[in-house]
Amino acid sequence: QVYLVESGGGLVEAGGSLRLSCRASGMNFRIAVMDWYRQSPGKERTMIASIRDDGATTYADDVKDRFTISRDNVQRTLYLQMDSLEPDDTAIYYCSTYYKRRFFGRGTQVTVSS
Repeated sequence: QVYLVESGGGLVEAGGSLRLSCRASGMNFRIAVMDWYRQSPGKERTMIASIRDDGATTYADDVKDRFTISRDNVQRTLYLQMDSLEPDDTAIYYCSTYYKRRFFGRGTQVTVSS
């Protein structure tokens, strides 16, 4: 069974930074494509960043140049460095991967005050 546990969310002022972490187990993390999703109230859950096993990354347009996804294969941990945070970044952030089906963690709340 795949388990994903996010941490690092919180309340931050606009312009601030946060670093999210996601600890993975029950899967071969080293070869997995890992993603970050987020969901704001009343909106669909959408993917904002992805990292392949070779380290290649992709980002949604609204977070590109502000967020950085990275991974530590030894620690089996996925990261999301979020800089220049804006109130519109307020959401629950989820770690995700696809292994026979898509898995999500329980999420971590990020709130950005104006």
